[in-house]
Amino acid sequence: MNTFSWIFVAALAASLSLRLWLSQRQMRSVAANRERVPEAFAGSISPEAHRKAADYTLANLRLGRLELLYESLLLLLWTFGGGLQWLDGFWRGFGWTEIPTGVALLLSAFLIMALLELPFTLYHTFVIEERFGFNKTTVATFVGDLAKQTLLMLLLGIPLAWAALWLMQASGRLWWFYLWLLWAGFSLLMLWAYPTLIAPLFNKFTPLDDQELQRRIAALLERCGFRSKGIYVMDGSRRSGHGNAYFTGLGQNKRIVFFDTLLETLEPAEIEAVLAHELGHFKHHHIRKRIATMMLLSLAGLALLGWLAGQDWFYQGLGVQQPSNALALLLFLMVSPVFTTFLQPLASWFSRRHEFEADDYAASQTDARDLIHALVKMYRENASTLTPDPLYSAFNDSHPPAPVRVAHLSTRIREPQPATGETT
Repeated sequence: MNTFSWIFVAALAASLSLRLWLSQRQMRSVAANRERVPEAFAGSISPEAHRKAADYTLANLRLGRLELLYESLLLLLWTFGGGLQWLDGFWRGFGWTEIPTGVALLLSAFLIMALLELPFTLYHTFVIEERFGFNKTTVATFVGDLAKQTLLMLLLGIPLAWAALWLMQASGRLWWFYLWLLWAGFSLLMLWAYPTLIAPLFNKFTPLDDQELQRRIAALLERCGFRSKGIYVMDGSRRSGHGNAYFTGLGQNKRIVFFDTLLETLEPAEIEAVLAHELGHFKHHHIRKRIATMMLLSLAGLALLGWLAGQDWFYQGLGVQQPSNALALLLFLMVSPVFTTFLQPLASWFSRRHEFEADDYAASQTDARDLIHALVKMYRENASTLTPDPLYSAFNDSHPPAPVRVAHLSTRIREPQPATGETT
């Protein structure tokens, strides 16, 4: 072990300790408030629903703590335990040239990682989600999804990994910049292609056929100056009882998607308010800002990797004796989350700021009360905790805590204005 080994171990210990401590704070906060519905929600969330949300949150937190410990142990086994070193030696034993050997190493490592994480996915889907009435996924659907995800990874991953390793080998000292161009182009292509080429492999999308709702949405889109390739309903109930709505796509290939479970829960005015919130992200250019941020961060990360890949201490400090481009990529992807844990509050802060801006926009286009009612129903139906620990939330939640968000929207309620000639 060298100096970097000890730096990595210290960062891993600090990251793990911080995340476990935050998780414990969240568990204490949720458990302490299990029997008392917050006053702001007392009229709309029953004690039974509040207890269910608390129990659901606690079950997920307990599983998450085990997963944290498990993932940290696996990371140590991959590095200091010689896992990557062994896997690299296995593929080198076939006598292939550097690029096919590297492609095999990358894809096999990702497949093994996915396989090792599978027990937690199975437990969450078929135990926790089942216990709380959310799971609709059958074993056949789960296996089919897994097979399609694996096939997609191979079909997309093999040419992408081959191109990345070729650039690293053939494009000189600035390979990291050319690799960034490749990654940026691939990411934008996937954002564009996802709605029509990838998402339909897993879910069925049908045009919205509710005439009243269509009229409401068409009027809202007209007011907001938004054009879409269509409004679709996704069969989310095939896999889960959770509901949601989202925008997907890029450029002229944008779609509005509602989960069928959401449409069954909300009234038309509430659905309009939820959509107005999503349109707020569009009007404030949040999607563009997030893409730009992602691109800049990936450029900085690849520039750092461009330097680390030439340092022997980087490989040796993580248990690898024979450097290679594929190992540089793998090691960087594995260990960088350890160091970026401490930046999570900043990312969460920006995300929550965007959510507040989108809520404000929705309140300017629709009745803020409709969005409040919609959010409360979604909190109830999704068993979302209403009593998160503030510090845990600051690190982990991309959306403002429920009480904070509802209180903010309450200040945006506009009272009806009297008609001309009337007195107040």
